[in-house]
Amino acid sequence: MKIVIAPDSFKESLSALEVANEIEAGFKHRLPDAEYLKVPVADGGEGTVQSMVDATNGHLVELEVCGPLGQAVKAHYGILGTEGGTHSPRTAVIEMAAASGLHHVSPALRNPRLTTSYGTGELIVDAMERGIRHFIIGLGGSATNDGGAGMAKALGAKLLDSTGLEISPGGAALAALATLDCSQLHPALAECHFEVACDVDNPLCGERGASAVFGPQKGATEEMVAELDAALGHFADILAQSGFEDKRLQSGAGAAGGMGLGVMAFLDAELRPGIDIVMQAVGLDAKLEGAALV
Repeated sequence: MKIVIAPDSFKESLSALEVANEIEAGFKHRLPDAEYLKVPVADGGEGTVQSMVDATNGHLVELEVCGPLGQAVKAHYGILGTEGGTHSPRTAVIEMAAASGLHHVSPALRNPRLTTSYGTGELIVDAMERGIRHFIIGLGGSATNDGGAGMAKALGAKLLDSTGLEISPGGAALAALATLDCSQLHPALAECHFEVACDVDNPLCGERGASAVFGPQKGATEEMVAELDAALGHFADILAQSGFEDKRLQSGAGAAGGMGLGVMAFLDAELRPGIDIVMQAVGLDAKLEGAALV
C-alpha cells in the first residue's frame, strides 16, 4: 500500500517536512509495512522555500542583504534539487519576506512610507550570478509599499527625480519620481523566467488597492494610506510613460505593497496561485500515481 503524505507547514511550529515525519511515524504504528512517500508542500507564503528544498533535496543559500529600513538582515533563498518535479535543477525559490518581511521591523518602527524591497532584488541578483535562470518567487508578508521600486534599484534601474538624483527608498518617495532609466538592468534578466506565487487579486490602487488593504498592517495611518495610494498611482504613470504595459488594474498588481506590479514590469513575471506553482515544481501529480491514500 502506497501512502503519500503532503502537508503544509504548521505556522511557527513545524516545517512541512517535520509535519510529514510525525504523520509517517503515527501511521507506521498501525501500518508498518506500507510504502510512505513524503512530499512537503506550501502555498507560496511562509515556509515555501523550506518545503520545496526539502521536497527536492535542494539546499539553502544564506546571505546578508538590505532590510526593509535599510538595515543589514540575514536572509536566504533555496536552490531546488533534482529529486522529482518538473522544474529545472537550476531553479531558485525566493520568499519576498525573507529579505523584505514585516518580521524584520519592530511594531514601533513600521512605516511603509520608508520601507524598501531592495533586499529582495539583492537575493535575485545573487541567484542570477550563480547561474540561476528560473525563479519561483513567493509574495506576501512584506513590510513594503514601494511597488517593487527597491527591487528594481537592486537590479540596476535608475529611479530619478526632476533634478536627476536618485529618489529615496520607500513608498512615499515614489511621488517624486520623474524619470525611469532601465538601460543598466542586470543583463542576465533577459535570460530568466520568473513565476510568482500570488494568492490575492487586488489591483494596485483604490479602495481595494495595496495601500488601503495592506497598508494599515504595515503601520500606515489613514493619512499615509492616501499618500501611498497616490504615490503608487504616480509610479504606474511613470512606468506607462517609460514604455511598460499599464497593468495597474490587473489582478494581483497590488500584492505585497504593489510588488505584483513591480515583478510584472521589471521581471516580466507570470502571477499564478502559489499552490499550483509548488505542486507542479515538486511533481506532486506524478507522485500520487498508485497511491491508496493521500
